[in-house]
Amino acid sequence: MFKTTVAGSLPKPAWLAEPEKLWASWRMEGEDLVRAKKDAVLTWLKVQETAGIDIVSNGEQFRVHFVHGFLEQIDGIDWEKKTKMGIRDDRYVVDVPTVTGPISRPRPVHSDEVSFTRANTTQELKFTLPGPMTICDTIADEHYGRRADMAMAFAAILNDEAKELAALGVDVIQFDEPAFNVFMEDVKEWGIDALHRAIEGLPCKTAVHICYGYGIEENLRWKETLGSEWRQYEEIFPALNQSRIQQISLECAGSKVPMSLMALLKDKEVMVGAIDVATNVVETPEQVAATLREAMNHVDAERIFPCTNCGMAPLPRAVAEGKLASLGAGVEIMRKELS
Repeated sequence: MFKTTVAGSLPKPAWLAEPEKLWASWRMEGEDLVRAKKDAVLTWLKVQETAGIDIVSNGEQFRVHFVHGFLEQIDGIDWEKKTKMGIRDDRYVVDVPTVTGPISRPRPVHSDEVSFTRANTTQELKFTLPGPMTICDTIADEHYGRRADMAMAFAAILNDEAKELAALGVDVIQFDEPAFNVFMEDVKEWGIDALHRAIEGLPCKTAVHICYGYGIEENLRWKETLGSEWRQYEEIFPALNQSRIQQISLECAGSKVPMSLMALLKDKEVMVGAIDVATNVVETPEQVAATLREAMNHVDAERIFPCTNCGMAPLPRAVAEGKLASLGAGVEIMRKELS
């Protein structure tokens, strides 16, 4: 009961990349970089296991970014042709690479890192992939014409990748879809269909992670516009409850999400975000336990999977370590209460 997990990235150690920064460049290259990435994975596996995290991940230590780490291996994308594009409904505007032809995956993207991670932990293993809708909201299109069509094309190659990762021993494959909290009508019209294509035939557990983003300035400003209650989940949870995805995540700690909304997921396992990733303040174990007690008012304890709200890549390493320790300790409080 209360199997703990992490929702996404973990900070890059200082020897690997500039700390506390998204899109941080690698500090080395070639075989030195490969060894440094592996050292970072081993470090975070040990931290997670010591903290009592039941379903561990490699913390995305092999990737600069949770979306582009996959896209950089995909054909049909022109990385020199930059297009200015508003991301997450113009929350921020950046120059992005452009899809200029049919996309394809000429080779496995993440198999080597999964094989390494699987060989170095006996815990259940989660691996995160970018969701089709979020990919389409992160890259420009000059080929497909409709986001829905491009999403289905990406879903097909994500499915090929996911099947290979499951065969290597991944227990949970999570698709990251922060765009689900922005384009709610699209979620219902084609977003869930694209996810279904991405998980088609997978033998492992499947999850979708939907949050309010990293604790970066653009996201913090956006949150200030959302009012006294954040009810975006209310628009999409009924449809997700009818979907074939097995686990759904939501952001609870330090947010204005009414926790009653998780009752809309009556047929799903629920990843309850009990760690706020938008602050350097480390939660106490009792604060984590209090979040889980509130969640139990709306979701059966057997369906609760305590986790972080989102990835922790921009946080100081010591803060992230402390938050993981508190997550594990808070869950132990709850397990003792319920025993």
